[in-house]
Amino acid sequence: MTPLLAVNARKCCLPSVALAIALAGFVTVAMAQTADELIAKNLDAKGGLAQIMAIKSLRTTGKIEVQGLQIGAALEQKPDSLIRQSITLQGMTQVQAWDGSEGWQINPFQGRRDPERMGEDDARDLVESYDFYGPLVDYKQKGSKVEYIGHDTVDGDDALLLKVTLKNGDVIDDYLDPDTYIEIRTVRQMFVRGSVRETFTNLGSYKKVNGVYFPFSIETGSPRNPGSTAKYTISKIEANTPIPDSDFKMPSLPAPAAAPPSHSAAGPAPRAIAATRNSGIE
Repeated sequence: MTPLLAVNARKCCLPSVALAIALAGFVTVAMAQTADELIAKNLDAKGGLAQIMAIKSLRTTGKIEVQGLQIGAALEQKPDSLIRQSITLQGMTQVQAWDGSEGWQINPFQGRRDPERMGEDDARDLVESYDFYGPLVDYKQKGSKVEYIGHDTVDGDDALLLKVTLKNGDVIDDYLDPDTYIEIRTVRQMFVRGSVRETFTNLGSYKKVNGVYFPFSIETGSPRNPGSTAKYTISKIEANTPIPDSDFKMPSLPAPAAAPPSHSAAGPAPRAIAATRNSGIE
């Protein structure tokens, strides 16, 4: 190529490159705006942000169906990550809770009837699973990032996909119904020491509670084992009922039983004798 042709080629390409950069920036902004618009539509469809934020406590009761078993389930929640969930089977109740700073549990199914602190991964899973207002509300203040990916499908039906990247790097794919803009599925990827734990949640049977729509049918499972799912059918949701913060605190461990005192006619116990000798008193 002659120098003149090379110069002309560069002149031709420069506007195209500039245009491509400008368009890329425009698309990025448009996608960000679209994500925020979809979030606004989602919150409006569920009752509006003001109505959502007016809820300060939730108490949920229902039953979980898994592997042919019917398990009683209950959940109490408040903002600032106050969580207490319990399941009851055959007269035994397992409790998992987060008090805003640490997690604890009681697990009689593993022979542990006293409260104990939860492992870091289990506690993190609990907190992420029960974001009180959901991952889309105030996502920027939480340090999360939301992207509108585009159209996708859920069980063959059209859906709008929002990708939520949490502050810690975990990812939640939020699938919205294109007609109602309400969540119909979430897929969560939790990164744990180099491995990925992926779970899905199908949401349905929405009903209004205190002016806000909540799902009364929740099905969870793992894409790696789609045949093994748990279905949570909610019978009742109570909003703004008084729940003291103390309910989320780990109960104190019972004091160990005191050993019965030992009485001997032969004189003081050996320790007492030793203490007497060490004191210099004969």
